[in-house]
Amino acid sequence: MPYLIPSRIPLTPEQVERGFDYLLALSQGGAAAVAGRADADPELVFVLLRLAEDIIWPVTALDGDSDPSADSFALDEVGCVLLSALRDWARDSPNTAALGIARSILRFVVSVVPDPDFGEPTGTLEVMRFEHLVFAHAVHSAPRTHR
Repeated sequence: MPYLIPSRIPLTPEQVERGFDYLLALSQGGAAAVAGRADADPELVFVLLRLAEDIIWPVTALDGDSDPSADSFALDEVGCVLLSALRDWARDSPNTAALGIARSILRFVVSVVPDPDFGEPTGTLEVMRFEHLVFAHAVHSAPRTHR
């Protein structure tokens, strides 16, 4: 259900860094390691929600090139429900959303997209950070055309 993911400007490299810094700190040190960060950075909830969309949607969305099955439709719907719930949380309770969204991303990374080269989610997160940074730099450094 691609209509649930609105087209948007990709995160900036700085936003990618802040979001992954938070995820990695939470992954390695728990809630105490990120205490107060969301209060100090009000945009963090938005950044984490966008990272959740960028991490969850490609894994759960129906692929136009593959043959759809009951399992692929169910996975697509689970992704939609999860992202919808995270958006509602961010909208309705921004004070608690950053930690909850980050924990949801970590659970998703551990359970659904673990990298066999890494035993811990930290390695997978580092790879994701690198990929997101490459994309963010490419998008935000491209020359703009004006009409």
